[in-house]
Amino acid sequence: MSSLPNPGRFIRRVAAGLAPGYPRFRGVSWFDTVEFPKDGDGVRWDSTPHDRVTRVRFQGIGHVKVNQHRPVAGKVKTVSVKREGRTWFVVLTAEQDQPEPLPATGSMVGIDLGIANFLADSGGGFVPNPRHARKAAAKLQAAQQALSQFPRRKAKDRTRNHQRAVEKVSALHGKVRRQRLDHAHKTALHLVREHDFIAHEDLKIRNMTKAPAPKPDPEVPGSFLPNGATAKAGLNRSITDAGWGVFLAILKAKAESAGREVMAVDPRNTSRRCPACGHTAKENRPAQEKFHCTACGHPAHADTVGALNVLRAGLARRNANTA
Repeated sequence: MSSLPNPGRFIRRVAAGLAPGYPRFRGVSWFDTVEFPKDGDGVRWDSTPHDRVTRVRFQGIGHVKVNQHRPVAGKVKTVSVKREGRTWFVVLTAEQDQPEPLPATGSMVGIDLGIANFLADSGGGFVPNPRHARKAAAKLQAAQQALSQFPRRKAKDRTRNHQRAVEKVSALHGKVRRQRLDHAHKTALHLVREHDFIAHEDLKIRNMTKAPAPKPDPEVPGSFLPNGATAKAGLNRSITDAGWGVFLAILKAKAESAGREVMAVDPRNTSRRCPACGHTAKENRPAQEKFHCTACGHPAHADTVGALNVLRAGLARRNANTA
């Protein structure tokens, strides 16, 4: 059943003489997450298994069985219930003591995130880009086409076949999202275990994925000149599929708990500056993967050069901060 949202903002805008807009009814599928701000307030996480089954108790519902995938460390603070398609998840936020830092390795690394490879490190290593969304594109396209065959219906008029089509699209998107998270966690964990200091480019991903501005044709009013929007859209999809933002957030969280140091540096000219002589020029990178210094002739993989320069910039910034 739909309910009208709080009209307080609407009334305040009217009183202030602003354009108020109009309240909208909440749709049946608008909110797929319920958050409980405190364990024990409407929900109770039962950490003691009963008959080898973990349960969570909801006020007004009772005990619900949970397939717990790992032990909960610390004291549970908040509980959220999240729906993805026909699957429900219980998400816990726990407070715990500061974990013991990992033993020092004496190793430092710079990483360069990319599209052809997910990342290159300053030691010459590469992590391939799994391209989860691209691999699932055919199945997702077929599922979306099947869903588009159904006319737009109100919730009460939706058929079972329509619901199955919606659930299939949702399940495919969910699988890609979980694969991307799994890859990010494993890659970040490997870096944190192997290195004490990790430097990466300070990427402005939101700016990188913006659509290009339209170019009006001054000679033909109402017409537009080519602005590379198609090619940019393909690049934006590749950046989104790589999941750089998610990976960097996970890397920082794991590094903090392991006592490692992560530092972001200015990415400008990192793949154009020669690591041997310091010469910086656009011509140093004649191809996507090729680096050849026009001053000293130093050859290398462009991503490895970028990672080396990122590491040097990170160490310089760290030394400046401690000076």
